[in-house]
Amino acid sequence: MYKAKAYSVAGATSPFVADTIPRREIADRDVQIEILYCGICHSDLHTARDEWNSVMPTIYPCVPGHEIVGRVTKAGLAVTKVKPGDLAGVGCLVDSDHDCPICKADMEQFCTGATFTYNSPDRHGTAPVTYGGYSESIVVDERFVLSVPPNLNLAGVAPLLCAGITTYSPIRRWGDIKGKRVGVVGLGGLGHMGVKFAKAFGAHVTVFTTSPGKKEDAFRLGADEVIVSTSLAEMRQHAGSFHFILDTIAADHDINAYIAMLGLEGHITLVGVPEKPHPLAASGLIFGHRSISGSLIGGIRETQEMLDFCGQHNITADVEVIPVQKINEAYERLLKSDVKYRFSIDMASLRSE
Repeated sequence: MYKAKAYSVAGATSPFVADTIPRREIADRDVQIEILYCGICHSDLHTARDEWNSVMPTIYPCVPGHEIVGRVTKAGLAVTKVKPGDLAGVGCLVDSDHDCPICKADMEQFCTGATFTYNSPDRHGTAPVTYGGYSESIVVDERFVLSVPPNLNLAGVAPLLCAGITTYSPIRRWGDIKGKRVGVVGLGGLGHMGVKFAKAFGAHVTVFTTSPGKKEDAFRLGADEVIVSTSLAEMRQHAGSFHFILDTIAADHDINAYIAMLGLEGHITLVGVPEKPHPLAASGLIFGHRSISGSLIGGIRETQEMLDFCGQHNITADVEVIPVQKINEAYERLLKSDVKYRFSIDMASLRSE
């Protein structure tokens, strides 16, 4: 075991402070990674503030961060996937039981034995729970290490490990969308990635937003159209015309208004989790053979596919790079949606302390 610098939070109302955390020494199949950048996800905030207490109580001290990009510094004797000096990524998962039907179907995110990158029971016993990427290094089983395309900006790659795969997976899974009308509800950390992926797959992309001021940015990101969803006239004009809609909104909103935008056998996928359940009018689905689903990140195979796709199409997240010492300020701004569109922590600032 060795000690690594990190930024941790001691309680739901405590600020982040400099800390040291235990990391295990590498075993035969382990990879040690020097973390270069780590994205800040809204899930980090929920966990740090213990806002998911009823589902997954936070164990303190807590070190969030599951959008990790770094460089391999050590590799165990049995490691074949990467070698020291390689760029590597770590997303929301660091382990699973490997042998269940779910894992064998490459959907480790649904494995009952999945170990998440932070605030998850540490099966190696190094600490009570796993510690995430707000740290100078991490040790991970090679099966959960991802190869990073060398042509991409690393600060912008980090959010791909959560925001990227969260939006790529449902768009890719729904089928051939080339030339079809695809809507993206919301233009935030998830929504802006949804626009980039849908456009790269050849769709005619429309952004739904409540903010007219976001139109210019939506077009810059690749949208073909923007609908201000508070305008009944605009919504009615496009009703029944969409093949697929990706709903990224985590705040309470009327899902039925977007179901009405779907055409015959159209589909809407939810990736945002509002605090309250959606009231759903079944008639909106029944009349039109429409359907609705949810989606949660992706397995390791699909996440690697997403990174390779990003390398081929030069896709990264739009980020604001910050030093680790500004995490508390970033969290306050995140609550106000004051970032375009993801914070990425430059971990060189931690090593310089």
